[in-house]
Amino acid sequence: MRTPAVSLSNLTVTYDRHPAVHHVNGQIAEGSLTAIAGPNGAGKSTLLKAIIGELRPAEGRIEHGLRRTEIGYLPQAAEINRRFPISVLDTVLLGTWKNTGAFGGVSGKDRADAMHALQAVGLQGFERRSIGSLSAGQFQRVLFARLLVQDAKVILLDEPFTAIDARTTRDLLEIVRNWHGEGRTVVAVLHDFEQVRQHFPETLLIARELIAWGPTIEVMSVANLSRARAMAERWDENAAVCEDAA
Repeated sequence: MRTPAVSLSNLTVTYDRHPAVHHVNGQIAEGSLTAIAGPNGAGKSTLLKAIIGELRPAEGRIEHGLRRTEIGYLPQAAEINRRFPISVLDTVLLGTWKNTGAFGGVSGKDRADAMHALQAVGLQGFERRSIGSLSAGQFQRVLFARLLVQDAKVILLDEPFTAIDARTTRDLLEIVRNWHGEGRTVVAVLHDFEQVRQHFPETLLIARELIAWGPTIEVMSVANLSRARAMAERWDENAAVCEDAA
């Protein structure tokens, strides 16, 4: 029995009092590499936001025993304002906040770690560029560099490979594999089922409710995917919060 990094117990999360994630139970094991898959609007991103504490459960519990600084989170690109006037290097240095705090200074080691992270993602020489001048793939590399600097135990990625080029996807998947090899816990919301099958040994398949959770080869079956699509199609957006029958 593997030690859980994150445990979900009867978890229901709502938007405007309507369930977006509905009575989910399970555990994300320490050191696991897990995909969260499902139809559009299935509650995948909601689940990540609940784990980091951005959304509070309407029912149930999330248990992980981690400090906020021990969880690295990459939101969807659409949620990030790239018009903010900040350089590539300063963006990566935001990953050092667990060491510096809100108002602390950046040390020489922090700066060296940030430069090394930029080299690791293939952006050496981009330090002074504005993030607004970058392509989608380059900006995603910057965000991965920030995660490298943060050095978190648990890493949550929300659609990390959407709308980026194939080479960047390959390079960033290699970083994900390295994290997994180091024993970190990595969870990624993905829409590309082939990426799920090829690169993620475990999968949580969700359609507001849990469809299946376990080895990817078993979870991503035709029967389970058909069930997920059918459940998503018949979901009532105006349903009231479900009361636990127990």
